[in-house]
Amino acid sequence: MLRPNWSPAGGSTHHVALEILRHGPLSRSELARRLDLSQASLTRLTRPLLAGGLLVEVAPRTDPVSGRPTQPLDVVPASHHFLGVKLTGDAAHAVLTDLRGTVLATGSASLPGHDPRDVVEVIAALTAQVGAGQPTATGLGISLGGHSPDGASVTRAPFLDWHDVPLGDLVAARTGIPTVVANDVAALTAAEHWFGVGKGLANFAVITLGAGVGYALVVHDQLVNHSDMGIGLIGHYPLGAGGALCDQGHRGCATAALTIGGLTAQASAALARPVGWEELLELGAADHPVAARLLTDAGHGLGRLIAAVANLTMVDRIVLTGEGVALVGATRAAVDEGIAADREPLASKVDVVVSPGDFTRWARGAAVVAIQDFALQEPDGG
Repeated sequence: MLRPNWSPAGGSTHHVALEILRHGPLSRSELARRLDLSQASLTRLTRPLLAGGLLVEVAPRTDPVSGRPTQPLDVVPASHHFLGVKLTGDAAHAVLTDLRGTVLATGSASLPGHDPRDVVEVIAALTAQVGAGQPTATGLGISLGGHSPDGASVTRAPFLDWHDVPLGDLVAARTGIPTVVANDVAALTAAEHWFGVGKGLANFAVITLGAGVGYALVVHDQLVNHSDMGIGLIGHYPLGAGGALCDQGHRGCATAALTIGGLTAQASAALARPVGWEELLELGAADHPVAARLLTDAGHGLGRLIAAVANLTMVDRIVLTGEGVALVGATRAAVDEGIAADREPLASKVDVVVSPGDFTRWARGAAVVAIQDFALQEPDGG
């Protein structure tokens, strides 16, 4: 059985398919309102999509505006599969998703080194493992802590010691799957935007905590992209005149104050022994004086960073995620105090949402970038 092709002919038909993919299931009347189409035009545009199997009618429901029963339209999520790979300095984490970014399978593998050829072989083997038993993936997304201005080449990736690596072309040639490369924070934000806690919001920001501090912004329903995306600009935002030094010599910046490595290094120095992230959190929960002070100060600094983003962008929501996001739960009172310290009392309350930040979520972000690359391509003749 052939799977439906994503070939909605371009123009308004393409817009209809995208709207249902991102926000469906949608009734015909709701879809007409969203796209400012007449019912006759909508019927004409959806007829070939239904006939081709790209759209299907799903269980009836009551229209929220008219109160009448409707037959909503939706895509078939299982009609296409996508692979996503998140690269760190020492591992690759992969997922298989459907057309809506729902994770169907996961896997991880260590990197034998940073030679691009070795990394490509790990990606090829891992994606074959994750996609085993499923139809060939429609697309493959790769995210990493670095910069890929063209979606194919990696101009800079500090954790891998890479400069000007044509990763997308290498992986596509090895796997036979169309491949797109993206900054990991941008990819994670794309997933939250289309299918996560940012769905339906025209404006929101994402702050990630982990090996670094990341930041991305969605304005007017579009991810703000820039040639400097991926070089860690927010990581050097100053949070206080004191504090530890980062590797660039900045004292008290976000990298020194909020990253897992920065906090565990300070704890290890204070206790004169190695202290890992999980132990630091456990010591903080037990009110150990060193751990409690470090975490409380970090929480306050994070609150100040949140306030700065809210003050400068006036977004509707700020999403906190990443493998270090447990800092928020451990220091929520300090985070709130930090927000209040730098926020105008008359300003609206900052909507702060904490989203899980494990490596499966990062890899899902890479898969969603592949979904976007596939679905946003306007067909010829549209």
